[in-house]
Amino acid sequence: MISIATPSDIPQLNVLINSAYRGESSKKGWTTEADLLGGIRTDDENLSDLFQKPNAVLLKYTENEEITGCVFLENQGHQLYLGMLTVSPELQGGGVGKKLLEAAEAQARAWGLPKIGMTVISVRKDLIAWYERRGYHHTGETKPFPMDDPKFGLPKQFLEFIVMEKAISTP
Repeated sequence: MISIATPSDIPQLNVLINSAYRGESSKKGWTTEADLLGGIRTDDENLSDLFQKPNAVLLKYTENEEITGCVFLENQGHQLYLGMLTVSPELQGGGVGKKLLEAAEAQARAWGLPKIGMTVISVRKDLIAWYERRGYHHTGETKPFPMDDPKFGLPKQFLEFIVMEKAISTP
């Protein structure tokens, strides 16, 4: 079931997101960044900051009262920004990510936004291909990765983001 997360979900979200992106547990899934970045992906303070954003929502996917997926969405006026799409490593490949992406597209329509934009680390070829199969495309734009900011992780190599987007048809 997909619903809106609340600040009371922060501890569970923190564990889920870090387990999917960093450390040994993340290597059970295909979305790991463990070979690219050390450190953590997020913490309670960063997650709390997301809940303070006035035009944003964090959706959670729950099974048996356990949060097994999430996605951060922010209305930027001209587009919906999608970030931190996360699925528990044990459940990756089972359709949870696709359902969260569909919910993000529904949210873009509800807010009357014409497109969804995101940044993806450029060397994450499998992830980029996954988004491309769902209609997203590389805009040609790149953005620097915060190489010196440990709150984003500790890079093990040079990293940069590519910008991807998808046009959303409105009813």
